Amino acid sequence: MAATRTATPGTLLAQVAGARQTGALMVGGHPGGAVYVLEGRVMYAESPAAPGVGELLTSSGRLAGRTWQNALDLGTSTARVGRLLVEQGHLTQGELELCVLGATYDAAYFVLADTDAPVEFLAGATHWLGPVVHIDAAAINREVRRRIKLLDEILPNPRVDVAPVIPVTRPPRERVTITAPQWELLVHADGQRTPADLAQLLGRAGYAIIQELRRMAAAGLIEPPEQRVTDNPEFVRLPHPRGTSVPLSRTAPSSVPVISGPEPAARHPPPDDDPPPAVAAPGENNAGLNRPPRLARRKPGAKLPKEFAGESPPAHQGADEVLLKRIRTALRALR
Repeated sequence: MAATRTATPGTLLAQVAGARQTGALMVGGHPGGAVYVLEGRVMYAESPAAPGVGELLTSSGRLAGRTWQNALDLGTSTARVGRLLVEQGHLTQGELELCVLGATYDAAYFVLADTDAPVEFLAGATHWLGPVVHIDAAAINREVRRRIKLLDEILPNPRVDVAPVIPVTRPPRERVTITAPQWELLVHADGQRTPADLAQLLGRAGYAIIQELRRMAAAGLIEPPEQRVTDNPEFVRLPHPRGTSVPLSRTAPSSVPVISGPEPAARHPPPDDDPPPAVAAPGENNAGLNRPPRLARRKPGAKLPKEFAGESPPAHQGADEVLLKRIRTALRALR
């Protein structure tokens, strides 16, 4: 059967079940998925938005990761993964059936809820898990419609189901009461994880995650998806630095005068017999091109050169000689 856009996924599933066909109902769109049918009865469903049997069993700690991988390696080619887990004693038949039922109803909501998604039936296709349960197709369609109605009664906003979960920075009320599953979602929501990511991370049903997120959105605990989209490209652009910058290819000046006093030398010209002020060579006393030159080092207690010494200011009549001596000692230690 070729891909069709005239029939909804639920309608095509009912037609396949009525004809007692075997195969896979492949549904496109977002998130999409597949429903596997064996002689007109649903045996399994999977979707990227819902954790499968393997994720549920390993995330909950019921099975070790290596045990599940070993079952996949041995039973995928013959569609006996579920039977191997029971025969090897890792799961009971009842545990496996409950897990497959939960995963199937969970994924069927995401596969069949979108009435506008393209759908195609692949005749003869089987799932690697193998036949574990057999569910009536009409029961699957009724459950999907019931879940859609429940979510619309909480908050009719399907964008919450696929958008990244961003907790609000400030609660809408002074006192807020949340459930344990809602607290778990708030703790693991980092602003990037979608409901599908949270379901995979926590090992919980995707529909249960969406149900709690709809309640949290209605209570104002997470930001609505409409506020997360912006048309302003400047929102993510870093601000440009003000002023001019020095290019790295700029060469250093040929000579940089080193000033070792607070006053310029022009006000106190040096005597003729004194040597000229020291001149630093290019790159000397400089760690980089954009770093100012260092001042000439002097020994502690050494006097300033004559050209920078100047006249000593008059001493204050009421100065504390002990305090001045302490300050002078401290300044010498910093040099």
